Amino acid sequence: MTKYVRFSPNRNAWPTVPDGSPLVRYGIVEGDTIYETDSLWSREKTEEYGLANVRLLPPCWPSKIVCVGRNYAAHAKELGNPAPAEPLIFYKPVSSLIASGDSIVYPPLSREVNFEGELGLVIGRQARNVSEQEAADYIYGFTIVNDVTARDLQKKDGQWARAKGFDTFCPAGPWIVPRSEVKSDRLRIRTWVDGALKQDGSMGDMIFSPGVIIAYVAQFLTLEPGDLIATGTPPGVGPLEPGNTVRVEIEGIGALENSVIQG
Repeated sequence: MTKYVRFSPNRNAWPTVPDGSPLVRYGIVEGDTIYETDSLWSREKTEEYGLANVRLLPPCWPSKIVCVGRNYAAHAKELGNPAPAEPLIFYKPVSSLIASGDSIVYPPLSREVNFEGELGLVIGRQARNVSEQEAADYIYGFTIVNDVTARDLQKKDGQWARAKGFDTFCPAGPWIVPRSEVKSDRLRIRTWVDGALKQDGSMGDMIFSPGVIIAYVAQFLTLEPGDLIATGTPPGVGPLEPGNTVRVEIEGIGALENSVIQG
């Protein structure tokens, strides 16, 4: 399985170049080694790093994070909502992104923070007004997303910007697996909290497939290379508390794991 990553060479810090901007590197993971590449799209290997000695970063840095709500009928039902007739779209800010291994910060403004394990699509080329049949050609690869949500604020606000948009509320990673290597359209999505299984669903139960989602979104905005789409969560969402560890696994992709700390 090919695994594309963004990383920092220093495991314990995010180093910067002299102008203060973050030093981000790209690579391909093979076993316990990362081979550096020139970009997320490059395949030419250069320097080698031990995977244990680097800090993984979110696998892409999108211009936008597009999310789909209630894309599993059973999840819509468990929240007391009808299944949508067309994709229900919302956004998370890029500032909410964190990597596997980083901490989710439980905000003082909320008393009900939930996990939502999801399949993430990473866009590989600009997409605008594409058909459902063409849409798969615009997927660079797949990753894992945890759409962390302040459920009490979601109910209070009506719209979801605050509930979904806190810093650290979009763990993603740990890497991108190319579309060509993911053969099944019924991947299983499982979420554990402190080792207890909470979600166990299949992307085959999605109301709207990745192709439908991309075609729908590309009708009203331009998707750019590196953009991230979170495709919705299966049933079983539930609370997180400071001190918890939440792990989202998708077969054929990997595992995204984050601890929860008090903000």
